[in-house]
Amino acid sequence: MIVLFTDFGPSGPYVGQMRSAIAKYAPSEIAIDLLSDAPAFNPKASAYLLAALAPDFPDGAIFLCVVDPGVGGDRLPLIVKAKNQVFIGPDNGLFSIVARRSSTASVQKITWKPDYLSASFHGRDLFAPVAAMISTGKTDISEPISKDTLAKPDWPDDLKSIIYIDHFGNAMTGIRAKTLSATTRLEWCGNKFSYAKTFSSVESGAAFWYENANGLAEISINQGRAADLGLAVGEPISILAP
Repeated sequence: MIVLFTDFGPSGPYVGQMRSAIAKYAPSEIAIDLLSDAPAFNPKASAYLLAALAPDFPDGAIFLCVVDPGVGGDRLPLIVKAKNQVFIGPDNGLFSIVARRSSTASVQKITWKPDYLSASFHGRDLFAPVAAMISTGKTDISEPISKDTLAKPDWPDDLKSIIYIDHFGNAMTGIRAKTLSATTRLEWCGNKFSYAKTFSSVESGAAFWYENANGLAEISINQGRAADLGLAVGEPISILAP
């Protein structure tokens, strides 16, 4: 199973071109579009989102991840193995959190090169073929490097900011809900949000935070859009002690 995680957006040719590259090297492999609207040009927010979403997938899942504003530059192309899953993409911090949360994480530099490598679309030309080849058992495409060389080792364990706005206007934070208590309040621009178990726990139009289905603290409005308050990716969130 190859799982696509990109910031390419829901329209345009790019996801389809990557799926075509997968089919060329592994025509029978299942490819799943997990996310095509990861925070654009934002490996930091995407790293926490990826770490929250990956555990829902089985052992052996291969994540093809492209949030790559430095494409064509000197960042390394990587294969990261963490918690019996494989992550393929650029070394720009995107895999720093999944690697940190795995005691057995290992890192490899991709050494395989295609006949043609565009300057701006390594997702199609490099990462997608490598993901497909790994799914077929090919191994002579990389070499081990130290986990300590991964980019952005100083990012915090939990990110106190908004990392994703979903279709309903809910604002996901990079904070794991298990690090908070039910008496904790979150604050943004003077707005304070108390905990509730779920939407039906509060009145229509009420704003609150809760533990979403992926284990993150999420700011929401029952039958409304938290994003309409002005919450957006990158906005800082404060944690108020009980």
